[in-house]
This record gives sequence, C-alpha cells and structure tokens, in this order.
Amino acid sequence: MNALQLALADVAGPLSRIAGLAIAAGLAAMISTLGYRWYVTQRAPTGAIVLVGLGVVAAYLNTQTALGQVIDGAATISLAAAAFNIGAVIVSSVASVIGHRAGDRTGVALLSRSGMETLDDLTRVVRAGGRVITVELPDEIDDIVGYEPVDSETKEALAGQSLLFPRGLTVAQLRERLITRLKTDYGVGHVDLELDNGTVTHLAVGRRIAGLGPTLPPESVAMAIRADPSYAAGPGDLVQIWSEDGTRRRCNGEIRAASGEVVTVAVDAADTAKLDPDERYRLVTLATDARPDREFVSLLRAAEETMGIVEIGPEGALAGTPVGALDVTVVAVISAESEGGIETLPSRDRVLGGGESIYVIAAPDELRAVEAAAAARSVPDIGSS
Repeated sequence: MNALQLALADVAGPLSRIAGLAIAAGLAAMISTLGYRWYVTQRAPTGAIVLVGLGVVAAYLNTQTALGQVIDGAATISLAAAAFNIGAVIVSSVASVIGHRAGDRTGVALLSRSGMETLDDLTRVVRAGGRVITVELPDEIDDIVGYEPVDSETKEALAGQSLLFPRGLTVAQLRERLITRLKTDYGVGHVDLELDNGTVTHLAVGRRIAGLGPTLPPESVAMAIRADPSYAAGPGDLVQIWSEDGTRRRCNGEIRAASGEVVTVAVDAADTAKLDPDERYRLVTLATDARPDREFVSLLRAAEETMGIVEIGPEGALAGTPVGALDVTVVAVISAESEGGIETLPSRDRVLGGGESIYVIAAPDELRAVEAAAAARSVPDIGSS
C-alpha cells in the first residue's frame, strides 16, 4: 500500500504541472485571441494562436525540466522527462485551441456590447474579408451637373472596375483615397461619390473646365492679333488697341495670353469687326482696375466646388427655411416676383420662399443634397452631406 501511494505521489506531481502548463497556455491563447479580435475585428488564425500558447510551455520546459537535469549533471534526459515534455505539449496544444475559441467568443460579445459595430460612418473601419478592400464601381457612371462631361471612353473604362485598397481604412479615408485614385489614374477632374461601408452607391464624374471660353464674360470673345505688348504686360491687363501708326484707337480689351508678337485678347463681340488678324496693332496698357468677376471665376475654376441654381418649389421643403439653415454657401437669391430682382449675398436670417431660385456654391454631393431637399416635401438632413 505504501508503494502504491508513493507511485501515485510520483505521478501526481508531473500531472499537476502539466495541468498548470495547460491552463497557462489556454490563458495566453485566450488573451491573444481577444486582443486580435478587438484590434482587427476578425477571427485570429488558429495556428498562430496555438504557437503563442506553446511558446509559454516551451519557455517553461527549457528553463525548468531539461535545463534542470543538465545542471544536476545528468548526461542524458531521462525517459520520464521526455514523457513529461511530450504530454505537456499535447495537452497545452488542446488547451490553446480551447482558449482560442473562448477568446474569440468573448471578443465578439464585448464588441457587440461596446457598440463598435454601429459606429458613425466617419470613424467606422471598413469591413474586408481578405488582406485588401475591394471596391467595385457601378456599371453606370453619371455626369455631374455644372461640369464638363467626361468622354465616353473614360466612363467605359470606369464602369464595373474593381479597385484594391489596404485594409484598416475608415469610410472617410477610403472615400478620399478612391476619389484621388479616380483623378490620378483616369484623369477625372471632379468626383461625386457615395459610399456605404465600402460599397459605391452613387458615382458621377466631371471634367475640369479648361480653355478660355468658360472664363469669358457674356457677349465677349477672344481673338489672336499681331501686336507688340508693352514691357511686363501679361494676362489680366487691360489694354487699348491702336493701329500700328498710333492714329486710331480700335477698341479696348484684356490680355489673356501672349507669345512673341501673337497676343490673345478678350474683347466685346461687337468689336470683332474692328480687328483684322493680318494687321499689326499697338497696345497701350491701362491702369489696374479691380475685377472681382475675374477673380471669382479663377478661384471657382481651381476649387472643388461648383455653382448651381436650385429652384425652390412652392411646396418644397426649403420653402420657409432661412438661408443660415443650409450647410452651403448661398451667394444670391432670385425673387419669385418680377420686380424683386436678384438679391446678392443674402443674410443668414433671410427666409426662402416658394418659387424663388438660389445660387449655391458647394461640392457636387452637397449641391445634389440641396436639390433633393428643394424638391422634397419634408425637410431631410441636408447638413449630413
């Protein structure tokens, strides 16, 4: 009986140590899985977590079992020590798998209770099933109102295209990168984009307006003439156009470009008959005058925003809404009455009425939201754009 008790005592010690190692490995696997789930919001790889648990066991075995026998002077590791090591590895592997499952379930429960699955669109991390985020563009690409349309070849290249982006991006970051990618890779000037957790629900593109035509005031044209502009004269300078002998003034104009003796000037459409492309002229530079219209056009061409006219229906949701309630810039209001005229830069307290039209400067998606609000019968959240 005493021999049996001694044998059980010899076996109980190693078994208790194996159980302790299994618990330690399971806890290490559980904590690692929980941290991975919290940070990446996905299930951790089972193999990697098992290696984490076995790392704890390996550290103990190397420092306590085999190393202890070498210190004691043993020439070889005993059979009991080898059996202990093998048993500890097997049991700890099973415990690591159990800890992996328990940690993943705990992480899912904590995330659901903390509300991380329902964060705002501006801070939520886009879900991805692999190492990258795949964004598929719609088959139909619309045009942005107020911008030059993009050619059909570019639209065909964009339709149905799949673009790849790195994981871990928020919705706002993904939207910004997607817009930049479309502009740089496809030469698109403006992009109106709506994303729903990585899915493109609306895509419209526009070409950046180029050339002199869009910058010319109404009833004016641009002509190239042969002249010798004065020293340091350049685009934007107002000039008088005289005959070469200086005896007759033909008209006034504005220099838009100059290359040697060829000068492009913007003149009134009625003065085009006074100029001959084959004749040489003399230019006299006039004093600088404030041109807020030119400055406004140049700034608007370089900005991401555009100007649009929104008509407010008699029963529209914006009827009775003050200008300050709109999250866009309203530069003018056209009164519904014929004698009302145009009111520029209205105050924020100015109440809009049905039948009026407003000149709005906004990004394409914001302009579209205002147009939808003007046509709707109930006021939507136009500030969310």
